[in-house]
Amino acid sequence: MSLIPNFLGGRRNNMFDMWDPFQDFPFTGGALSVPGETASFANTRIDWKETPEAHVFKADLPGVKKEEVKVEVEEGRILHISGDRSIEKEEKNDKWHRVERSSGKFMRWFRLPENVKVEEVKAGMENGVLTITVPKAEVKKPDVKAIDISG
Repeated sequence: MSLIPNFLGGRRNNMFDMWDPFQDFPFTGGALSVPGETASFANTRIDWKETPEAHVFKADLPGVKKEEVKVEVEEGRILHISGDRSIEKEEKNDKWHRVERSSGKFMRWFRLPENVKVEEVKAGMENGVLTITVPKAEVKKPDVKAIDISG
C-alpha cells in the first residue's frame, strides 16, 4: 500500500514508486511524440558539450536528409531543432516481418546561456550526424578601479 495516494487513479505497488505527472502526455523530455509513430525517433537523443570556444550539439539522425531538418534560434537564445523522417512507402505486394526503424516528427529545444553569439550559429550534417556549433561570446571582465585610501 502506498503512503502517497495516486490522485489520477490506480495504486502504487510500494512507497518507492514515483508518480510521473507527464506519463500520459504525448511528449517527454522536450521532444514531440507523434501518436502512432515510433517514439524512439521522436525522442531523438542529443549530446551537448561546452568547449572553451563554443557549445556543440550532436544528434544522431540516421536516414534523415539535411533538407528534412530545421535548426533555428528563437526568441533570442532558444535553439530549436526539428524535422521529419518520412515513412517508407508500402507496396501492396510487400509483406513486412518486422518494423523497428522509427519514423515521424521530432522536435527538441534548448535554452542557450547568455554568453553565446546567436548570429554565428553553424550547423552541418555528415554521415547521419547533425552537428550544431554555437560560438561563445567573450566574457568582458568588469573594469576595476583601485581607490586610494587617505588618512
